[in-house]
Amino acid sequence: MGNKNNHINYIEFKTSNIDSSRSFYSKVFKWKFKDFGGDYSSFSGSGIRGGFQRIDGAVTNGTLVVLYHKNLNKVEKRVLDAGGKISREIFSFPGGKRFHFIDSTGNELAVWSDR
Repeated sequence: MGNKNNHINYIEFKTSNIDSSRSFYSKVFKWKFKDFGGDYSSFSGSGIRGGFQRIDGAVTNGTLVVLYHKNLNKVEKRVLDAGGKISREIFSFPGGKRFHFIDSTGNELAVWSDR
């Protein structure tokens, strides 16, 4: 079963300490981790793929829901047409590209593509 357009595909948590987050979730839930540099660690074994992004300072609004779509430009236009705002333009990362947006009530989400 592959990635499907418009489905929640990934959940990203903010953390001020990746080592602490990795230790906590591996001890409590037996999640497995794969590091991508010092600022990011993905996890598996949780029922949905996800990761921890290191940030400076206190964590607020600590969870980012990430949807999948094969055509980021198409979805970005739909977000804008529906009254949303782009909070982070399309950027590349290991494994694909993505952008972040703010919905009509202030929630931040992201959309990624492996294309």
